[in-house]
Amino acid sequence: MNIRISRLHFPVTTLGPGRRIGIWFQGCSIRCPGCISMDTWSPAGGETQVDVVLEQLRAWAPEADGFTISGGEPFDQPEALLALLRGVRRLSAGDVLVYSGHAYEQLADVLVTADGLIDGLISDPFDMAASQTLALRGSDNQRLHCLTPLGRQRFSALPRPAKALDVMFDGDGSVWFAGIPSRGDFQRLRELLADQGHHVQTSAAKARDRKDRNQQS
Repeated sequence: MNIRISRLHFPVTTLGPGRRIGIWFQGCSIRCPGCISMDTWSPAGGETQVDVVLEQLRAWAPEADGFTISGGEPFDQPEALLALLRGVRRLSAGDVLVYSGHAYEQLADVLVTADGLIDGLISDPFDMAASQTLALRGSDNQRLHCLTPLGRQRFSALPRPAKALDVMFDGDGSVWFAGIPSRGDFQRLRELLADQGHHVQTSAAKARDRKDRNQQS
């Protein structure tokens, strides 16, 4: 089964309780203004096989408390998502949290097929104009759905965590952040690094540059 993946990482500690395996899908049809993961919007790139992904996850699964699947938009690849979820269930008894920018009601058909495979679901598009006070959500219009007894146990009473981001370093010098930043955090970080003489280009800036070049060509 083909699947498009932006990146995998372990451990992630800011997108759910415990030490988690983070799985970011590549490609997003929703493209919320203000999204911090614009690099995952393009439907091109990241092509691999579900079995290849599961083999990588297998090495981390014994140490992981759960899985967080985000993107991009996981439900833009529904068949691949379902195949991945079934494989994850075979690997681990840890909980599974999935993020989607679609409304819960739009996902009904896939969720019926995925019954028991997803413990917690965050639905609805990110709204940069909305307040930001709830655990696991980038904006308060987003809804948390606890879909299994394990999901209710793990997610229903989580407090909003103190400000924290996981930092991931790639071999090419890229730095990735996982978590839910407060409004303006990345701009403040960029300004701080610029004051220290560093040149910083964010994934959002790269995506805008690509869009501008495509419009000009």
